[in-house]
Amino acid sequence: MPTDQSGHATAAAGERFAVLDPATGEAFDEAPAQRPDELDAVVWRAHEAWRGWRSDAVARSKALLTAADAVEAAGADLAPLLTREQGKPLAESYAEVARTAARLRYFAELVPGTRRITDGRPVHSEVRWRPLGPTAAIVPWNFPLQLASAKFAPALAAGNTVVLKPSPLTPLATRLLGSVVAGALPEDVLTVVTGQEPLGARLASHPGIRHVTFTGSVPTGRAVAEGAAASLARITLELGGNDAAVLLDDVDVERIAERLFWAAFRNCGQVCMAVKRVYAPARLYSRVVEALAQHARSVVVGAGLDPGSRLGPVNNAAQLARVERCVDQAVSAGARTVAGGHRLDRPGYFFAPTILADVPPACPVVTEEQFGPVLPVLPYGNLDEAVEAANGTGFGLGGSVWGTDLDRAEAVAGRLECGTAWINHHAELSLAQPFAGIKDSGVGVAGGPWGFYGNLRPFVVHRPGAA
Repeated sequence: MPTDQSGHATAAAGERFAVLDPATGEAFDEAPAQRPDELDAVVWRAHEAWRGWRSDAVARSKALLTAADAVEAAGADLAPLLTREQGKPLAESYAEVARTAARLRYFAELVPGTRRITDGRPVHSEVRWRPLGPTAAIVPWNFPLQLASAKFAPALAAGNTVVLKPSPLTPLATRLLGSVVAGALPEDVLTVVTGQEPLGARLASHPGIRHVTFTGSVPTGRAVAEGAAASLARITLELGGNDAAVLLDDVDVERIAERLFWAAFRNCGQVCMAVKRVYAPARLYSRVVEALAQHARSVVVGAGLDPGSRLGPVNNAAQLARVERCVDQAVSAGARTVAGGHRLDRPGYFFAPTILADVPPACPVVTEEQFGPVLPVLPYGNLDEAVEAANGTGFGLGGSVWGTDLDRAEAVAGRLECGTAWINHHAELSLAQPFAGIKDSGVGVAGGPWGFYGNLRPFVVHRPGAA
């Protein structure tokens, strides 16, 4: 399949699908629908482009820096389009564009090193690094640009070419981003394909793809891994989380309440590493519940393009139904709705920011990932009980501990079974640090040099030593 000059794979005429605005629930545009059987040509062209792209690290760095400048310059076009199809407030969309440009700059400066092995033998052994080849990047709808760049920036910097598939719920801003970035790159180094399933499944299992990097749900991640296994492609999977926040008995409730609230509700709770459960000591429980509920009742919910909105809609109808189902199940099991608990009576996919108290620990809103504007708060009697509950799900992405004694909080954080633990804050990442989960939360590492080297393979050269 050919690509246009913007780095998009071109679909047959007339094959398109609707894109909805979650603030209205109505279609506002369309995107091209590539058929799964059209991927062969896309991957072949990516392989051909790889021959030249992998050969010049200096040219790659310059191209990625140029791409970063171009992304920044396109912010006024990218951010409103992202808000229109994803729903988040416009300021958050601008922040996502800025993060995308920053990530390109960060990885543009990374160059794989070489290492001489000295082990007493009469040979010189040197470890070098080579790119993997064409990479499939499959991206969800919650942070389309940021997660796309988290995949293609290190892959491109390492010398791989990329076929990028966004969610069919948020294809438009990613297509525009692909156009902007591809304008700084050689042809077919980055190609964006859009469409409904089974396009993603076909891409993940394509025999010409050497690395599959995916962010999404655990069931889909397992299917991606199974598909990639057919060609023994490398996989990097970030499969979501059910992050717990453990509040210690010396926590200053009023001081941390706003930070804790936004750690749970940013992007309408649609963040893989958001706080999704809060464990509070029994003697502070009522204060914690009420402090969070006050924020939930006062936050302005509205369309992301409305400058007064702090929370936008849930992204899509299916996710809205899931959020509503989680709340209804909890209430039916005896939970108490302290704030919210219902859809908002307006067009679009709006759900009132919800704080749940007295939630039975076995409820799905506690044990699963609700991925929406709902936060259960659970009491605990002793700290061991809280840590055990925090570790008691199949997820292991992140967690946090909140308290005044930082040494004690750090000691408790060290007991959490997760990839990243924060103290007195949550879900803040540097571009230079690794990001990875354990258990069902993923396979492989993103971010920093660790994510960069995940896009490379070692190549060892032996030569005789001096006679």
